[in-house]
Amino acid sequence: QVQLAESGGGLVQAGGSLKLSCAAPETIFRLSTMGWYRQAPGKQRELVAMISSVGITNYADFVKGRFTISRDNAKNTVYLQMNSLKPEDTAVYFCYARMFSVDYWGRGTQVTVSP
Repeated sequence: QVQLAESGGGLVQAGGSLKLSCAAPETIFRLSTMGWYRQAPGKQRELVAMISSVGITNYADFVKGRFTISRDNAKNTVYLQMNSLKPEDTAVYFCYARMFSVDYWGRGTQVTVSP
């Protein structure tokens, strides 16, 4: 079973920053589009950002200018730098990898932004 290992969640005040990390097996990482989704209580899971295997990025409108996704191919790790956090960013953030139309998911990491 493929495991994606997320880290970096936590509690932060509004306006603060957090950086999430997600490590994946090399066999998956190098060929995958990597990304982050989030799910707030009572809401559907939604895409936050994604980055292709060659570094092309895509962001949800609600995070443009605040969040940055990046990948370190030497470490098989994708990052999500989150700045200017808002209370509405509070959610469980899930790492995912898509390779050949197959999706792999992490277990999620909680991000809580206090007012």
